[in-house]
Amino acid sequence: MMRTSFACALSLSLWLTAAPVAAQQATPAQVVLPTDRTILPIPEPQYPHSTVFDARNATAPPRFEVKAPAGAPNVLIVLIDDMGFGQSSAFGGPIHMPTVESLASAGLRYNEFHTTALCSPTRSALLGGRNHHMNNFGSIAETATAFPGQTGQRPNSVAPLAEMLRLNGYSTAAFGKSHETAAWEVSPSGPTDRWPTRSGFDKFYGFIGGETNQWAPLIYDGMIQVEPSHDPNYNFMTDMTNQAIDWMGYQKSLTPDKPFFIYFAPGATHAPHHVPKEWIDKYKGKFDQGWDALREETLARQIKLGVVPPGTKLAPKPEAIKDWAALSSDEKKLFARQMEVFAGFGEYADMEIGRLIEAIKATGQLDNTLIFYIVGDNGASAEGGMDGLFNEMTYFNGVPETVQDILKHYDELGGPTTYPHYAAGWAVAGDTPFTWTKQVASSYGGTRNGMVVHWPKGITAKGELRSQWHHVIDIAPTILEAAQLPEPKSVNGTLQTPIEGVSLAYTFADAKAPSPHTTQYFEIFGNRAIYNDGWLAGTVHRAAWEFKVRRPLEEDIWELYDTRADFSLANDLAAKNPGKLKELQDLFLKEAVKYSVLPLDDRTLERLNAALVGRPDLMAGRTSLTVHQGMTGMSENVFLNVKNQSHTITAEVDIPDKANGAILAQAGRFGGWSLYLTDGKPTYTYNWLGLQRYTVAAEQALPAGKATIRFEFAYDGGGLGKGGVGTLLVNGKNVATGRIEQTQCCAFSADEGADVGADEGTPVTEAYKVPFKFTGKIAAVTVELKAMKKADNDDAEQARKAAALKKGLSD
Repeated sequence: MMRTSFACALSLSLWLTAAPVAAQQATPAQVVLPTDRTILPIPEPQYPHSTVFDARNATAPPRFEVKAPAGAPNVLIVLIDDMGFGQSSAFGGPIHMPTVESLASAGLRYNEFHTTALCSPTRSALLGGRNHHMNNFGSIAETATAFPGQTGQRPNSVAPLAEMLRLNGYSTAAFGKSHETAAWEVSPSGPTDRWPTRSGFDKFYGFIGGETNQWAPLIYDGMIQVEPSHDPNYNFMTDMTNQAIDWMGYQKSLTPDKPFFIYFAPGATHAPHHVPKEWIDKYKGKFDQGWDALREETLARQIKLGVVPPGTKLAPKPEAIKDWAALSSDEKKLFARQMEVFAGFGEYADMEIGRLIEAIKATGQLDNTLIFYIVGDNGASAEGGMDGLFNEMTYFNGVPETVQDILKHYDELGGPTTYPHYAAGWAVAGDTPFTWTKQVASSYGGTRNGMVVHWPKGITAKGELRSQWHHVIDIAPTILEAAQLPEPKSVNGTLQTPIEGVSLAYTFADAKAPSPHTTQYFEIFGNRAIYNDGWLAGTVHRAAWEFKVRRPLEEDIWELYDTRADFSLANDLAAKNPGKLKELQDLFLKEAVKYSVLPLDDRTLERLNAALVGRPDLMAGRTSLTVHQGMTGMSENVFLNVKNQSHTITAEVDIPDKANGAILAQAGRFGGWSLYLTDGKPTYTYNWLGLQRYTVAAEQALPAGKATIRFEFAYDGGGLGKGGVGTLLVNGKNVATGRIEQTQCCAFSADEGADVGADEGTPVTEAYKVPFKFTGKIAAVTVELKAMKKADNDDAEQARKAAALKKGLSD
């Protein structure tokens, strides 16, 4: 052994002696480390090769390590979902949110901060510092087209803020909602370039998409799907907070001098409104006065608080929103409860955010943590329609819910057996003092959100108001300035589109300094506006509850407001000042060309047809799909569409005696289907919107061993959402037949996917408990579509369009 080791050492010595002589060894004094942070990653210094034979006689060069500038702050961005300007108590609203109030009392409150009016566009602009069309998020990924500005895929020339900070020495993490990944890319097939952990975040724990079931979410840790918790007290809001606290504590324990960037984006308060009952009960009876009175009360509080100027008038309420006094007693009872649920959801989320901030405080670093608490990514959501919803999936499938239907679930609202939304009247009240809501980019009701900034080390002012006009694209450059970092010119080898926002750091010390953000366009689904030097001109092309545009784009009626004298946009000056209106309309077109807004796209059904608009579709042209055991969480975007047509499901299994478990299930409690075994008996259940379940079951259990289990569905045809006959066969033999009287035409779930060998999330049928893992082995399951008549095929295509439209507009 010693002889072998000596021989190896001798060979190495001879090799080193014979090796080519390198350049002279560098010493620390000779090394000039790079200081240019405009090229990311910062290039490693190139040291000459050493000519010194023995390491004892050489001096090593300094170790290259990227560190954030000395004193760079930790950064925390909190982004609440779907909360309007007039909902949080920090801005005069009825929802008690002590965490954001506390931060405001020790920091700054911004009452003229703006978003884009919709989810993904706001988030892409926030995380990139560029306008949403420049990020290719003119809308959401589910409504993407082939036009630049609308593709739903962030270009490499728009590096996210997280990547800029990570490459400058920050630890980075995101928790909660991520709606900036194209829907067709959310699968193991990728590409994964735009997943959070390849968008600058070292850590991601959350869900990808517009919404999730807070009681049973489909979540990822990095790019790995997490099996849902079966704790009956589980709620994602608490889970994501625990994850953020644990990650932050770990990071600060190991590297206390390394700053972090945390993006904390709850699903709250987007539908479904899911919150523990004790939080709902806190608001019992507090909304019995109705939405009209609430608007008046909120405005009075806003004026008293100073976030709205004295003398501000309420802007007109949309005509479609009924007067509270005109509602029936049942309507009032139901609607008041819906708002109690929403308010509890908001306070619960704020409490959890408070836990995270207390954890940061415990590290001793809260003073040097720059916090942006943004109360809403757009205006309050009116997507619940005029009566609200018990199960949002009914809306996606064109099945109306009556007040009486929803009242049957009065005590369940907010709990795990519901998937609820509130009535649109509450959204209008939540956007007090403005008229409109989320999606309406031409109104501050859709785009103005309250924001609080807290940074004791960098802001000496306490409890003050800032009224400079700013936009969500201004957050990224503010953070770069606070961290003493330059805007990068190149990131990962790609020249960068310049950041289009401006830093608002100047406001930290000066309440009266003029805002450099003097011009800003807005556009979502044809709703559009332009802000310039205090003037706002815009047009409402379609309200959130409308599925058809009001008129052609060229015929839109524009409004004009002087926001310096008219905070709530109550006084339309278009008729009095047509010259100014024309000037701003021309400016909008100029900005629209500059920022890739054109062509305007108000298409509805057409836009949701992937083939028609040039959007990728993994299932395009396919009539069969074979899946395997362990494939779970496959969203409708990456799974074969079995709706409105005949199809078969064929499973090759090897089972023990009295086998149990799901073979293949799609979606869950609020609509879906499942093929499974119960005590060895093949069974198929179709769950129609959680309202009716149809089961086809064999009477005899299968013997142990291999078997081919096949379910055939013969669709009746003649329209959308019709019924059909289901047949179960084992090894080619008919073992059960039954009617399925109605089916879902358009969508099964906004978040739950298809699972092979289990039914995760929520159960399709209450006959079993999730995850109901299959106790045998599944070789393969093949789903195959059967040829349709042309008329039925046309109907199915219309259904797909309608479902995608409704889902897209709700996100």
